[in-house]
Amino acid sequence: MDMRYPKEAEAYREKVHAFLGEHLPPGWKGVGALSHEDAARFTADWRTILYENGYLAVSWPKEYGGQALSPVEQVVLAEEFAKAGVPAGGPNDIFGIQMVGNTIIQWGTEEQRRHFLPRILSGADVWCQGYSEPNAGSDLGNLGCRARLDGDEWVIDGQKIWTSGGHVANWIFVLTRTDPAAPKHRGITFLLCPMDQSGVEVRPIRMISGESEFNEVFFTGARTARENVVGEVNGGWAVAMTLLGYERGESAAVLPIRFRTELDRLLALAAQYGSTRDPVIRQRLAWCYSKVEIMRYLGMRALTQFLRGRQPGPDASISKLNWSEYHRVVTELAVDITGLHGLVPFGRKPASAFQADDPGAPNDTASWTTTFLNARAGTIYAGTSQIQRNIIGELVLGLPKEPKADTGPWGEQQRTDASGR
Repeated sequence: MDMRYPKEAEAYREKVHAFLGEHLPPGWKGVGALSHEDAARFTADWRTILYENGYLAVSWPKEYGGQALSPVEQVVLAEEFAKAGVPAGGPNDIFGIQMVGNTIIQWGTEEQRRHFLPRILSGADVWCQGYSEPNAGSDLGNLGCRARLDGDEWVIDGQKIWTSGGHVANWIFVLTRTDPAAPKHRGITFLLCPMDQSGVEVRPIRMISGESEFNEVFFTGARTARENVVGEVNGGWAVAMTLLGYERGESAAVLPIRFRTELDRLLALAAQYGSTRDPVIRQRLAWCYSKVEIMRYLGMRALTQFLRGRQPGPDASISKLNWSEYHRVVTELAVDITGLHGLVPFGRKPASAFQADDPGAPNDTASWTTTFLNARAGTIYAGTSQIQRNIIGELVLGLPKEPKADTGPWGEQQRTDASGR
């Protein structure tokens, strides 16, 4: 692990500081200090500013609208945006730019790159992810959403679930079963599908917080062009795994900053409620501090590998397991500190159901109680804690893999499961 940044990183950091100073309003405290309506307007306007100034898709080649920034410049930009409390793009850009955009660059045809990438950058196409299904969540290879060729179009039938931002998207990248006779991790095809058609229905899922950021997506004879396959037909599993690597690309730089900002708010909350005199609360706060520091060093380790040209691998599961389990504990501490006040939440709720509240958020009970509720899902989405432990054990520590009984053709396995024999 190398904790030092090269000299060119600091030069780029100064450039980012100048950009932020020019475009952020005076007295800026972070997007969390705005009301939900103002935050939505700011984010939309801010995305336009980023697009016009070349701060979207900065890792993409210049020929596709990116800036071809070096890895260290990408890290610096992510850090400074996180410290300033500004979004790195629009709400669905993690799916459009970071995930499917990078995947199209790596696996797509030149025609796909020329068509989709400019539309992703401009915001004309807003994307969501069609991976999980009711019977294929952690065991994604068991997916059963079918696709078949009908002339020059793919016809899709099936269901996806936990589709974040699906209610605002007009395109979905979807994993489909195209060869039921193949083993389950084969016979899968990665398709790009328009959502503004009668064959696609989006149903919001109401969360425990009362919000609906997740959705179910139903495909009933939905159609997409034959050429909207990324990678090879029946070779979509490799494409899908590539995309998941991009999903966690910036987290090593951003998450330690976000969680340290949240911890500072928690320390202020404890002082506000007079809890810092309680030795048990003090011990729990010290535990949280140690975990955030561990998170910071894990981030430095991952960033060192990234700057040396190594993309996130199975060891990224260590970071995901660490922050998601930590966040359950730290938010439980917050509601213990607020006590009965937390049972009647008051003030501004978080604008997002993912991870910590935005920088600049007020220290009110609505922020902490809702974040506490949202943190329950952190150990499930992006891979459950149980699956992360399996990955760490098998692929990082080299422990023996669990025996598998679901080998052979996927379709035959489904019939066996249905019959119980």
